[in-house]
Amino acid sequence: MYTIIFANGDFRRPTNPLANVHRAELLVAADGGTHHCQELGVRPDVVVGDMDSISVDLQDTLEEQGTRFIVHPTDKDETDLELALSYAIDNGARQILLLGLLGGRLDQTLANLLLLTRPEWQSARLTAADGPDFAVLLRSGESFNALTRPGDTLSLIALSREVSGVTTRGLKWPLENATLKFGSTLGVSNQAGGDRAKVTIAEGQLLVVHRIGEQGPPESDE
Repeated sequence: MYTIIFANGDFRRPTNPLANVHRAELLVAADGGTHHCQELGVRPDVVVGDMDSISVDLQDTLEEQGTRFIVHPTDKDETDLELALSYAIDNGARQILLLGLLGGRLDQTLANLLLLTRPEWQSARLTAADGPDFAVLLRSGESFNALTRPGDTLSLIALSREVSGVTTRGLKWPLENATLKFGSTLGVSNQAGGDRAKVTIAEGQLLVVHRIGEQGPPESDE
């Protein structure tokens, strides 16, 4: 099931956001992420969190329209985004696009990105979009096929101690069975050489960030 989760970070519209939203079978807002739904003119199916970032009036209005609210106490061990991810996975999400994941507070941004590596989410393909940037998390044995234009930037960032068997195609500086270590900048700011690029890994967790040009599509061709 294709699911979109709206987090409560800064929201820079990705290319064709409504096209992605209209494809979704489930729209989930993590508390204040509800405001991003409003900005796009869509109604979330479910809102998850402690509801400290939305008004009672807005909650009442959305409930009347059919939105389900799953309310958690303010004193909790998980962030609203973690709770929203758990809800989506538990309800069959297998492809998840995260919007509003970044910006605002540095601690929240770092926590949101590292949250993607949790083993509980392994059953789902996790992607994120932020303005011109589209990111996908690759796990052991996975690959990413990107539709690109020459000059698009692709950065490969290890989110595990090391990522082995990193092989790329269609990039200016190719990697062949390489190993990227956590904290290394070796994979940062590579460039697409044509209309397609591919990244494959053997072991580990790798974040592939595709910064598209003005005309490039923010999606894979998988």
